[in-house]
Amino acid sequence: MSVLKITGENYEEEVLNSKGKVLIDFYADWCGPCKMMAPVVEEIAEELAGKIKVGKVNVDENQDLAMQYGIMSIPTLVVIENGEAIKTLVGFRSKQELIDVLEN
Repeated sequence: MSVLKITGENYEEEVLNSKGKVLIDFYADWCGPCKMMAPVVEEIAEELAGKIKVGKVNVDENQDLAMQYGIMSIPTLVVIENGEAIKTLVGFRSKQELIDVLEN
């Protein structure tokens, strides 16, 4: 499963109405740490396909979603379960740290 592009148009369907956990990577194309985080997020999407939905939100294109989650710096990763944000991680994180958070 590939990483979904989350926008204001598909947010409700792909995130709020999802069963189980959703990992959202809030990023910007110009952000160095975001570029470092991207392959980690891709790997998690592949390894946890069928268990966890993974999406990316470009904060420059979706400022309303970034404001909704209080995103002040990027990358910020938000874990959502049943429409509620249950965990927020700011800055680059290792793949294992993300997997630990998602599986617990």
